[in-house]
Amino acid sequence: MSFHARRVTLPAITPLCLQKRVIKVYNEDNTSKAIEVPPDVTARDICQLFVMKNHCIDDHSWTLFEHWTHLGIERTIEDHESVMEVLSVGGMDTDCRLYFRKNYAKYEFFKKPLVFFPDHMFSISSETNGIVDPSELIETFVKTSTCPEVHGHLHAKDQSRKSWKKFYFVLRRSGLYFSTKGTSKEPRHLQFFADFTDCDIYSVLSAKKLYGAPTEFAFCIKSTKSCSARDLKLLCADVEHTKTCWITAMRLLKFGMQLYQNFIQPHQKQKVSPMRSISENSLVAMDFSGQKTRVIENPSEVLSVAVEEGLSWRRKSCHRLSSHGSPSSSQSSVPNIAIHLAQPWFHGKLSREEAQRLITQQGLIDGVFLLRDSQSSPKAFVLSLCHLQKIKHFPIIPVDDDGEVFYSLDDGHTRFSDLIQLVEFHQLNRGILPCKLKHHCTQITL
Repeated sequence: MSFHARRVTLPAITPLCLQKRVIKVYNEDNTSKAIEVPPDVTARDICQLFVMKNHCIDDHSWTLFEHWTHLGIERTIEDHESVMEVLSVGGMDTDCRLYFRKNYAKYEFFKKPLVFFPDHMFSISSETNGIVDPSELIETFVKTSTCPEVHGHLHAKDQSRKSWKKFYFVLRRSGLYFSTKGTSKEPRHLQFFADFTDCDIYSVLSAKKLYGAPTEFAFCIKSTKSCSARDLKLLCADVEHTKTCWITAMRLLKFGMQLYQNFIQPHQKQKVSPMRSISENSLVAMDFSGQKTRVIENPSEVLSVAVEEGLSWRRKSCHRLSSHGSPSSSQSSVPNIAIHLAQPWFHGKLSREEAQRLITQQGLIDGVFLLRDSQSSPKAFVLSLCHLQKIKHFPIIPVDDDGEVFYSLDDGHTRFSDLIQLVEFHQLNRGILPCKLKHHCTQITL
């Protein structure tokens, strides 16, 4: 009996570690888009992909969020993090969702650190005598050798009793501790609570309803190896500002210098390939009426010029309508042309609660805003604006002047021909508002 060897050619097998995966990314309205990505894809990669495909302005605030529906928690996925590692917790079939949306506050603490870290909540060293330069504060945070100590009162949930109790917490490089004796920070009085080696920090949504929290300003520490509510270490602050301070400090403690690299990386790319600046500092009021253009520095003159330009634009619009066969009497209907509907900052019939949720999601920093229809006055509008981490709502009232409709924030003292003019003016000037309009809330369809 003889045997004959025969060569068999097997199909090439792609290593499992190099195979592409299909993932779903959700939008604000819970619509989703399935995309195929390599296993080493980062959160920044996915954001750049959606920015490009949806023709968005890349202002470095687009963010990927990790959202756990059954736990009611979510967090910012840092730009450098592996998306596949995030989704691997509990398997790909869990209710962990990825959301693509704005987060203007993602790196704001690098620009205004002392706003995020009030004096009474942190301490560095006695040599500073309590005076901390903003650049020194950030530099201290990102160093691996030293870390400012963050301290203050927080409510913690006792899982065994399902109740909340207030403790004095201390955040150090070695982890998070709470004091068993008042506000004492002596080592014998500090009890270990958590570290961040294999944990992430999440904001809690609907904290009162889901977890019986004393306020809605709750957050938690979740192990990367568990997706059970029993394993969450739940904390709650008395105010939004305190919650933001703790979450920011924990992010810096966990990621250190990497967060700073994430912050500066887009700006380094811009130096190589400059793009159109969208900084509010580049917006100035200009007068083009004379032979030479000039910058208008007087706020009163800025307002009068803006109003005059609005009236001029309105007259030209009326002329265009009449020249296309519309009767001249249609001038009175021109103000009703809803040119604001196409603006990204206008959100139509959004409720007060939905406006607050959207602004909170996209970053509680000064100048984040949106415009919406008024729920109480059919022909009026509302400007929702964030200032000092609080959201305020300003009614925009229509004012009739001899058949012409203007819009005003101050009962008709300052009038604008349309909502676009009102927004553009307040992007340059504060007016009666607590701050300028800086970042508009936006929703896109993936």
